[in-house]
Amino acid sequence: MKNETTIFGIRAIIEAIKSNETIDKVFMQKGLQGELFKELEQAIRSAGINSSYVPIEKLNRLTRGNHQGAVAQISPIEFHDIDDLVMSVIESGKTPLFLLLDQLSDVRNFGAIVRTAECTGVNGIIIQKKGGAPINGDTIKTSAGAIFKMPICKVDHIKDAVFHMQSSGIRVIAATEKAEHYLYDVSFKEPCAIIMGSEDRGINPSVLKVVDDQAKLPILGEIESLNVSVACGAFLYEAVRQRS
Repeated sequence: MKNETTIFGIRAIIEAIKSNETIDKVFMQKGLQGELFKELEQAIRSAGINSSYVPIEKLNRLTRGNHQGAVAQISPIEFHDIDDLVMSVIESGKTPLFLLLDQLSDVRNFGAIVRTAECTGVNGIIIQKKGGAPINGDTIKTSAGAIFKMPICKVDHIKDAVFHMQSSGIRVIAATEKAEHYLYDVSFKEPCAIIMGSEDRGINPSVLKVVDDQAKLPILGEIESLNVSVACGAFLYEAVRQRS
């Protein structure tokens, strides 16, 4: 079965995957067994869809229907191809500004970042297929509708996006407290992509090893870090300031 934002029922979800429905995430009941359930798990793995195992109470909250132990969230947007997006921005004559999100998990942070990105002229946002925040009603609301205006791409791993940017002549700058210098000492005037990390772990160390530059924000208080959406806004508006 299906409504505007969810599909529920194991067979229905399998058929949706086979039909190339834009599924953002599948929630599956912990401990569930059976051949049909195994078929669903295989379909999810083959399609590279984000998924998690949850208690039955979580599934009961997601839908009132007979979910049979599985509920899928449908993405309200169509995702862009990263090759096509990067090429179209370069061919337009604009100075590219992309945003890479390394497994950001909070939907409200994601929505707030999309809203700021749209306001600051970001050309596109790249996220990882697995481990990131789903695009749902909370994302739409927090983004104030910007989610429908901002091109978003999904990649298997955020490093794929880093390498793609670099091969396209776009510098990749990581926003991290591990940086030696502040963002004000980094140039955002040339084509660049900014990476923001997850709320709890920051940017993956393996990703930090392959970026072109790193930058941090000055922290003057006792709390050692900012909310990721606030930090992202500071970085994007520094790019705007330098390019103005």
